[in-house]
Amino acid sequence: MTAAPEQVLSTPAAEELMARLVEKHGPVMFHQSGGCCDGSSPMCFPLGEFLVGDEDVLLGTLGAAPFYMSRPQFEYWKHTQLILDVVPGRGGMFSLEGSEGVRFLIRSRVFTDVEIGALRAGGRI
Repeated sequence: MTAAPEQVLSTPAAEELMARLVEKHGPVMFHQSGGCCDGSSPMCFPLGEFLVGDEDVLLGTLGAAPFYMSRPQFEYWKHTQLILDVVPGRGGMFSLEGSEGVRFLIRSRVFTDVEIGALRAGGRI
């Protein structure tokens, strides 16, 4: 059987920005909710500053940064691999990268049938 794919990945640009943010703020975490406005963007917080609840799903870690998504949003996105990237512009005012002149952005791709089977077999979806 095929190994289950990572549910969240990051680009080199996102990894570089995360490293800068960790240098300034210490360990970080991410949360992707399904809300409107800033809530539909990946939000970066100092680790532990955002209270994760029973309705949040841990998709994986990016380096040492855990990446969570709200369970209702996960139900829509569970068949896709999320790819954390960076683009120019201002992001959410509560996200740590807000003053960097760039913002985190999610790109995605749909898992193949084989990958979905592996995720199901591993209890991930």
